[in-house]
Amino acid sequence: MPDNRIRDDLQATIDARRDLGPDYEAALVESFVERLDATITARVRAELDHGPDYRGAPPHKRQTPGAAMIPIALGSMGIGIPLTAIAAGNAGLVGLTITWLAIVVINVAAAAAIMRRG
Repeated sequence: MPDNRIRDDLQATIDARRDLGPDYEAALVESFVERLDATITARVRAELDHGPDYRGAPPHKRQTPGAAMIPIALGSMGIGIPLTAIAAGNAGLVGLTITWLAIVVINVAAAAAIMRRG
């Protein structure tokens, strides 16, 4: 509803109050407030769905839980490769196993936290 329409509705409410008298004032005001509330609600929904936020940023898109896991998986691989070399070089198969078990446990815990949140 454009701003002019709100002004026109307000003017019509005031004119109707003048014509009908104070007996209808509460009903007229209630009717105007309902129209105004509907207009505000529609504008807020439109802004949330399509418009920028209060900082001018584009609207936020919801991520799927799988999308939130991508950085964790890539980070695990990035850290896992050098840790594999260090663990295998210094502690052999035992160090390698412990390193990758720790990486798996961290990823499972992160996935569980993301699933609970999302």
